[in-house]
Amino acid sequence: MSDGLILGIESSCDETSAAVVRGGREVLANVVASQMVHAEYGGVVPELASREHLRAIVPVVREAMQRAGVKYEDLDAVAVTEGPGLAGALLVGITFAKALAMGVERPLIAVNHLEGHIHAVLMEAETSLAELAPILALVVSGGHTHLYLAGKTTAHMWRYRNVGKTLDDAAGEAYDKVAKLLGLPYPGGPWMDALAAYGDPAAVRFSFAQIKTKAHGHAAPKLTREAAADERHFDMSFSGIKTAVRRYVELHEMRERVAEREAAFRAEGLAATKASDSAALARVRSLLDEEALNLIASFQASVTGYLTRMAMAAAKHFGAEALVVSGGVAANRELRRRMTEEAARRGLPVAFPSISLSTDNAAMIAAAAWPKLVAGQFAEDSLEPTPQLRLG
Repeated sequence: MSDGLILGIESSCDETSAAVVRGGREVLANVVASQMVHAEYGGVVPELASREHLRAIVPVVREAMQRAGVKYEDLDAVAVTEGPGLAGALLVGITFAKALAMGVERPLIAVNHLEGHIHAVLMEAETSLAELAPILALVVSGGHTHLYLAGKTTAHMWRYRNVGKTLDDAAGEAYDKVAKLLGLPYPGGPWMDALAAYGDPAAVRFSFAQIKTKAHGHAAPKLTREAAADERHFDMSFSGIKTAVRRYVELHEMRERVAEREAAFRAEGLAATKASDSAALARVRSLLDEEALNLIASFQASVTGYLTRMAMAAAKHFGAEALVVSGGVAANRELRRRMTEEAARRGLPVAFPSISLSTDNAAMIAAAAWPKLVAGQFAEDSLEPTPQLRLG
């Protein structure tokens, strides 16, 4: 091994990405191809995602290598997302990575997508953050909402313990579904975040019910029952607020206005635009009335407040010395503001990934692979996708 040059490949959902990272921290190139084909369906279609990955994987890897200015023989390893994710999408990345690793005679490293999101923060954070233990990590995206206790077991290797999760929808999924209810373009999360600034966050009151832990049978040892209750105390649920928004839309007879907005978006080609497009944002905002903007702002305030309360409560309960927030929803401006302010009030260090590393990307996969490369933890030739892969 020379300087730990790793080619990372990520294809778990609807982003085809390849990156070259040195030593788990220095990003030489990070190429991401987003699949806009799903916009007209209002959600990711697995079969289409797999097909788009097949089209993009070769040019994306080639571009990453060219941008990094390295050759395949310069690599120390090839890393790829093993799961969780869509089976067909994962299969494209794994098949390509296995063939490439074999062809250039380099070891293959399998990476958990969720661990990748955590390392997206650690690779950019101050070195001292990685030395703190335990760290509480909130991984929050369209497909995942988990709380993990993370800490090093050796100088390089990490250990994770899942201490909370969503019992139904992920937070990002709730964002996208509510956006769809209001007729906003897909993916709806960034649109909701951008439009929330124009509404009143106190206009509509939403609440989150406390999750009740199911009692374990008497056959379970006492310590086992206590540990289970301890961890499940921080489980979350987002289906309730999604249902509350649907009822609000129905009770306030907003359906007709939603249909009109959707028709306008299609007619003007706004359905395929992004919230980062200022002209598109201005037009979408003009098509929303005050009631819709207030509903969006209230939803965002409720969800980000809930995530902040749960993360801070878990950090206090487990004695976490630092907090990291990662995943696509970590790009949400209101969540960053609330987390930063509350963490400062408590004297708790908090870190987020840069916006470009918040969503799915291969740089985080290569970063998470670095400790495994040092430890010689390589994948078997029989590596296959694990769609329901867990962490911790």
